[in-house]
Amino acid sequence: MTPSVGAAMDIRFGETVEEFMRYVTDLGLDHVEFKREYLAGHPETPGPERIRELSNRYGVSVTYHAPFRDWNVGSYNEVVRQDSVKRVKRTLDDAAEAGAGAVVVHGGSVPKRYPEWVRDRAKQNALRSLAECAEYAQLVGVPLCLENQPINEQKRRYTTTPADLASMRNTVDVPPQYLGVTLDVGHAKVNGYDWRAFVEEFGHRIRVCHLHDNDGTTDQHEPLPDYESVVEAIPADYFVFEMKSVDDLATSVGTDKTPPETELTAHE
Repeated sequence: MTPSVGAAMDIRFGETVEEFMRYVTDLGLDHVEFKREYLAGHPETPGPERIRELSNRYGVSVTYHAPFRDWNVGSYNEVVRQDSVKRVKRTLDDAAEAGAGAVVVHGGSVPKRYPEWVRDRAKQNALRSLAECAEYAQLVGVPLCLENQPINEQKRRYTTTPADLASMRNTVDVPPQYLGVTLDVGHAKVNGYDWRAFVEEFGHRIRVCHLHDNDGTTDQHEPLPDYESVVEAIPADYFVFEMKSVDDLATSVGTDKTPPETELTAHE
């Protein structure tokens, strides 16, 4: 399979799905990742059937990103945990209907200031949630891909290192094709890891790769013009620029081209 290279729609972008697909293909890219927050917030959000139709029309592949703001599959609160799992499952349903190749998911978190018994419960809830979601991914036939997260000073996250991500992923007993890995090269860098360490650990279990850069101090999501060497070295199916603006996307691919049909901007 020849890997697809594209970009994620961000909630800060004001464009419709069709406008963004047109822009991406004009840049010579062939993939779009839909963040659940965008799909929940944009007034002209199409359903999965329409997304499938548009992806076929523009010749782009599609992945989805499960909720990660205002939801937490690793919450110590059981009501929140269950609701978050439902949101991931709904994303998997939509991904299946849209013909998407994968759904990206975060592993959850818990505030470090909480007592140890709360943190222990939260970690067990995160593992339980991941198992439920992965089993559902197998049911609908869309791979779930666990992402390496950036370190956070206030929160304990469970997938910041290759070893921790492997430990979490290995607790789930589903065929490997239904629980893969999303390698975020920017998150690896800000955590002090070379992304190659994740390639050595996970190899072809990496289905999705998120592309962005930083100076090693914070998770800045800056352009990554040297992306081609990353694409050549990582055995992923989908490579996704995660930019803060469409101008940064153009910078990453080495062009300032803007389609004449629409002026694309990022809205803070």
